[in-house]
Amino acid sequence: MPFLSLTSWSLHRLLGPLRWTRWDVALRTPYTDVQAQPEELTLLELPAKLADKGFASAEICHFHFPERTPAYLQNLKAAFEKAGLRFYTLLLEYGDISSEDVLRRATDIAWIKTWIDDAALAGAERVRVIAGDADPSDHQALARSAEALQELAQYAAAKGVRVVTENFHALTSEADNCVALLDACGDALGFTSDFGNFKGPGKFDALARTVPRSESIHAKAQSNAEGLPYSEEFIRCLDIVKAAGYEGPLTLVYDGPGDMWEGIERVRKLAAPYCGAV
Repeated sequence: MPFLSLTSWSLHRLLGPLRWTRWDVALRTPYTDVQAQPEELTLLELPAKLADKGFASAEICHFHFPERTPAYLQNLKAAFEKAGLRFYTLLLEYGDISSEDVLRRATDIAWIKTWIDDAALAGAERVRVIAGDADPSDHQALARSAEALQELAQYAAAKGVRVVTENFHALTSEADNCVALLDACGDALGFTSDFGNFKGPGKFDALARTVPRSESIHAKAQSNAEGLPYSEEFIRCLDIVKAAGYEGPLTLVYDGPGDMWEGIERVRKLAAPYCGAV
């Protein structure tokens, strides 16, 4: 059965400054933009906190890393090991490997490789790479993305890390493209399905196509202005997961208003019956 996991995004207001990476059009290079906010929980404290709350694994967004020195990354690995928690995926929130801009694409691939290096030091099992921001109808962009994912997967495998992509950003907003990338890359590439990223009337059919090929599920519940989840829709997504015989992490995603732990608990109550441990 699936097991409970949490993404650091669900606690983004508690984990201190966010270090967003953006593309500088003038300088033609990535740069980091720091968004200041108070820190109530450090990243090094997070594994023990999640283990105490009964989670089995975590996925961490790259912008939550306060530093990337080898010593810090090894301390983070030790924190996960001490807590008995799996560092399932390091989530990269930047990079356009589908870009027709040759320099932009090459620079972003090189940037991603530095994070694969960091993931290996920190003990992350996977790195989530965004497939691209190109229009989903752009077949050449899809081919560029597949080529880059193959290169990155080979690079990561040599370091004991697996590359996964996700139905995230424009290029993989349609299930056809998700499946095409998986077919092009074969077993070298993994996939994450996010409940919240497919849109429109075909959402559930799209999830039914990608969930069986996923090794991580981002269980994001749509919610109202008060942060209360629309349980019927969320349970329908969970039923797709159950029907597929999925056995990986159900990574809870909460980004609504109010107390984040309370919001996480509301989603957890809906997801827990689908997991092996409550």
